[in-house]
Amino acid sequence: MTSPAPVPGLFTLVLHTHLPWLAHHGRWPVGEEWLYQSWSASYLPLMRVLRTLADEDRSHVVTLGMTPVVTAQLDDPYCLSGMHHWLANWQLRALEATTLHEPEGLRAFGIREHAEAGRALDEFATLWRHGGSPLLRELIDAGTIELLGGPLSHPFQPLLNPRLREFALREGLADAGQRFAHTPTGIWAPECAYAPGMEMDYAAAGVGHFMVDGPSLHGDTALGRPVAASDVVAFGRDLQVSYRVWSPKSGYPGHAAYRDFHTYDHITGLKPARVTGRNVPSDDKAPYDPQRADRAVDIHVADFVGMVRDRLISESERIGRPAHVVAAFDTELFGHWWYEGPLWLERVLRALPAAGVRVGTLSDAVADGFVGAPVELPPSSWGSGKDWQVWAGEKVADLVQLNAEVVDAALTTVDKALGETDAPPARNFVADQILRETLLTVSSDWPFMVSKDSAADYARYRAHLHAHATREIAGALASGRSEHAQRLADGWNRADGLFGSLDARRLPR
Repeated sequence: MTSPAPVPGLFTLVLHTHLPWLAHHGRWPVGEEWLYQSWSASYLPLMRVLRTLADEDRSHVVTLGMTPVVTAQLDDPYCLSGMHHWLANWQLRALEATTLHEPEGLRAFGIREHAEAGRALDEFATLWRHGGSPLLRELIDAGTIELLGGPLSHPFQPLLNPRLREFALREGLADAGQRFAHTPTGIWAPECAYAPGMEMDYAAAGVGHFMVDGPSLHGDTALGRPVAASDVVAFGRDLQVSYRVWSPKSGYPGHAAYRDFHTYDHITGLKPARVTGRNVPSDDKAPYDPQRADRAVDIHVADFVGMVRDRLISESERIGRPAHVVAAFDTELFGHWWYEGPLWLERVLRALPAAGVRVGTLSDAVADGFVGAPVELPPSSWGSGKDWQVWAGEKVADLVQLNAEVVDAALTTVDKALGETDAPPARNFVADQILRETLLTVSSDWPFMVSKDSAADYARYRAHLHAHATREIAGALASGRSEHAQRLADGWNRADGLFGSLDARRLPR
């Protein structure tokens, strides 16, 4: 059997891995459970897939965005211990399912799930107990992935005070450098948000390329584009290809054969049903059938590979030179939302090269000249409307105001604390904690969750909690009660001790 003829151009798969800081802030229904579900269902299987491909000497297969707040949790001793307990509990729940006969098929499902939980526990104990960073560094060193970084705490950058924006980005890149001995040269801008002029901030911080959504490039994503007068390249998500996978109406995860995300067995908390049909009530869903799902994965791998081939050919013909196609997704789609997603990824990353498609990273695209003429980008994001409404609209006007007030108070207090002497200031852990809580206040997750009415009460609670922490510590410090401020900072740090190397002295003056 002859191999398909190679097609022109380059295909890049970009994955964006992000959750807000969840440790010590509730467990269920929103909180640490969200972290552990995503870790077990997405991060463990994805790492397994990437390590398998690395063992086959496949390189430059994925451009993997890891936000600092996620890597902080994957390395955090408290989170690692909590994850180990969660996996053991999953195994116990699966064991309980093996003793039940109702609903139909639950016992056989429990046997499979028990084996899967056992495998996850074994992998976690042998590979993950010192955190996620050593595993990721192996993949970076092997050239299997290109790492994308990002600013601390995932703020919506266009609305952020420029000083804090610069600080968050530089500290985020430095955080990656410490964890991976590799400082990213590309970033996934939080929410793909852009405001004119941000490319100059990126250039100054050593960032050479970043992601935007397709409409930001006016729908023409066939090449990366230098932004304005800079050498910083914006890559746009190809929506035609990306939506083939993740479209609410026609994306693969909604196929009848795949495991249903929303249907639980209420005794064990497992998900034993398949989608069955779009309008089928949970109680009427058919039992999950792994063989049926496996066949659907193969069909959707073939469909996607055909789609990428056709898109590369048509876009190359349209622009008169080899084109670049970027498909970009949230990492948590693969496994957490779409149970079969990691298996689909593994098969598609083998099938694309076999079908004559060159797979590479965003850095490969820059190095190999998949870059067109400069472009002026509009203010934009990948949210609803492709503008800023999700993070700046009427629903979240109070949070926008809260962020502005908290940031202003924090910067004023930190400036005063560090600037009272001509001598270089000593490390000030109170000032560090003020900035840490400020960054958690301005996380883009909170307005997103409010605008989308997804655990909106939790999101408002978290935004106001970190705002309170900032104000409480800053108020004590500003009024000269330095010992009280230190006690408050220490107390808040027990819950919010992420980014231990954050140093307020590096805040731009």
